[in-house]
Amino acid sequence: MSDLPRRLRDALLDAGFTYDAVAEQLGPQAHAALGRNETVPGRQRTQGRSPLETLIRLFLLQVPVDLSAAEAALPGLVDELATNGLVEQSIGEVAARMDVRPYATDDQHLWVVSDLTPGLDGAPQNVGANYVLGISPASTSLAQLTIRHEVGRSLDLGTGCGVQALHLAQHSGTVVATDVNTRALWMTSFNAELNEVADRVDVRNGSFFEPVAGETFDLVATNPPFVISPATGERLVYRDSGLPGDRVVEDIVRAAPDLLNEGGWCQILANWVISKDRPWDERLATWLTDETDSLIVQREILEPSAYVELWLKDAGHHPANGGSLTDYLFRYDTWLTWMENQGIEGIGFGWINLHRTGAGNAKRELLEWPYDVEQPIAPAIAAWGEAVRADVTLDSRLVAPDDLVQETVGAPGAEDPGAILLRQQRGLRRAHQADTVTAALVGACDGDLSLGQILDAVSSLLERDVAGTRETYLQVARDLVDQGFLTVA
Repeated sequence: MSDLPRRLRDALLDAGFTYDAVAEQLGPQAHAALGRNETVPGRQRTQGRSPLETLIRLFLLQVPVDLSAAEAALPGLVDELATNGLVEQSIGEVAARMDVRPYATDDQHLWVVSDLTPGLDGAPQNVGANYVLGISPASTSLAQLTIRHEVGRSLDLGTGCGVQALHLAQHSGTVVATDVNTRALWMTSFNAELNEVADRVDVRNGSFFEPVAGETFDLVATNPPFVISPATGERLVYRDSGLPGDRVVEDIVRAAPDLLNEGGWCQILANWVISKDRPWDERLATWLTDETDSLIVQREILEPSAYVELWLKDAGHHPANGGSLTDYLFRYDTWLTWMENQGIEGIGFGWINLHRTGAGNAKRELLEWPYDVEQPIAPAIAAWGEAVRADVTLDSRLVAPDDLVQETVGAPGAEDPGAILLRQQRGLRRAHQADTVTAALVGACDGDLSLGQILDAVSSLLERDVAGTRETYLQVARDLVDQGFLTVA
């Protein structure tokens, strides 16, 4: 690749085209409006001719700018950017043909090149089969899910424009980024150069695991093309796998253990089918092997009609987005009928986390948790991986985390509470309904006494059988450790 990405980076830095600077220039209202695909407030906030305002108008608001303003913001670059398809020149004006968007991590300024955001200001939203999606809620969610341990080799499966590869490159010796869309691979390579991580990003063309056959990794992160739709022959590569139902996710889950080094993680953002005749967790459990510990969190359920509407609008088929009403109704009916014939009751969305420990006796938790969680959630996922492998015995000394609170519920003036809830303030923010013994146990866990000593004291205080209490509440303590309500000192 030429030195264009490096020179573009220099120009973006000189203009101050960073996430924070753009947010400040736009202000809260215009920034929020742009998130809703509305540009008018942003146009009002960028009436000047500073390089920063020019770049905001050109790339984010998709407003043609004067050639002189473009050349001032991108000195010596306009012609080459046009040759490479990032902008287009006409008489006296320059318009964006790709999106160049600032992106921020905790301690870095990044930029991501992708295809233009469709549907600004209600314009038609049709996208081509090889459309390359930019920064999206899905890519942000996967970035927040992915564990950021230092690793030797990582894999970004279905890289798209390379957002995950950019993240992975910050804590991986080598990142392999794969995709079947050659335009996406070009953008990933460009973005790696633009963000000065090209020496760590190995871009490969191929379907799913074919480009990495026989190789293993310490971390796999993927937001696969998981949309569940009938096989009509049409395909948007960034979201449609071409496989029936949720087969693409199942195939990844089944294949992942063979791609992981011992201690490695595979983390997947996915959709899955909820069948009318089988619980979702029972069905997904059949995909899992004994080679990995597995934490699957179902975050949301959409009923079929809402799911169909979501993705028809995403593809620009809704009449409000410029689609044909007749075509929209036909597609809607075809998709919904197919789901009914498949016995699909709903579509689950969530996180699949697979951890290869090499320890055998696989630990599994399939959790329905639609409630607010702390973001990024990755540290909580990593903590779960450690907790389920902790050896909890009566000799263990346990500690209640600082964020744990106890809530009691009951009628005013009642001698005893009707319910006791233990609630986490961080991570998954789980809640656990506790009985009197559990509450007393957790309250006494400060690392000074062993679990056996605490249970014996509680038994004596509550006049309970010591042996029976030990037997019952040892398992309770193990479950509380697994779920993060207690940790091993």
